[in-house]
Amino acid sequence: MQTFDVIVIGGSYAGMAGALQLARGRRQVAVIDAGIRRNRFAAHSHGVLGQDGKSPALIASEAKAQLLLYPNLSWIEGTVEHAEKVGDLFQVTTRDQQTLSAKRLLLATGVSDHLPAITGLQDRWGKTVFHCPYCHGYELNQGPLGVLAVSEASLHQALLIPDWGPTTLFTNNCFTPDELQLKQLAARHVRLETEAVTEITGEQAAVVKLANGRLVELAGLFVASLTKPASPIAQELGCELAESPVGFYVKTDDFKQTSIPGVFACGDLGRAMGSVTFAIGDGAQAGFAIHRSLIFEGLPG
Repeated sequence: MQTFDVIVIGGSYAGMAGALQLARGRRQVAVIDAGIRRNRFAAHSHGVLGQDGKSPALIASEAKAQLLLYPNLSWIEGTVEHAEKVGDLFQVTTRDQQTLSAKRLLLATGVSDHLPAITGLQDRWGKTVFHCPYCHGYELNQGPLGVLAVSEASLHQALLIPDWGPTTLFTNNCFTPDELQLKQLAARHVRLETEAVTEITGEQAAVVKLANGRLVELAGLFVASLTKPASPIAQELGCELAESPVGFYVKTDDFKQTSIPGVFACGDLGRAMGSVTFAIGDGAQAGFAIHRSLIFEGLPG
């Protein structure tokens, strides 16, 4: 069994950012990655300083190539099936039965997105259907936009989106705005559509089909996907979860440590809001914190 200072579970942006700091801190690091990035459906990644407009796959591949230059870092392609505390170490087992151990674990497995069960919606995720206006709104060139409600929390998204184009909120039987909410929507010039949405079509645009047969053509449709941890490892280890208006993530302290000492979480898995920029910063913060914990744990007193 190989033993490391830190095992990073998940090798997307957050996991790699954390691994980079630890490798530069001269620690022995293993990254175990299943190769499934949350933003794999998007052709371009926007709003990332120095990387604006690049392919998400290219950003990830360049980062990985740089990481592999560090001889104290091992990259393992695989899926972690089990993790537990054994004595003073954490023991990790992959799907192909590799077993590794480490003094610390960094969980960066991300979250999975769950969309309303509307025909055509999933097929257009990352193409004409989006969750983040900061990532995709500018490129829609102030065309007509829509927000598909998943709950009352979608009101916030509807009030935000008009800065990128004239906006329609499709309540889709998810909630009925109260008097104050209607005033807020009117103040932002948001059009309200209460007819149920039955299908999303279109290739270059998002065409919303309503229950009465009417079609609404949009430059882009925004929807707040419901999220949950993409891997059960955090729950298996006993890490406490927190809930946001759109789903669950792993609760951490200011140093990105979970409720289980020695287990840290970062990126979309460890915060309520996700983006590539946040993931990179979150991973770096976790890397610094883990390195610090390894140093000060060994000091006398």
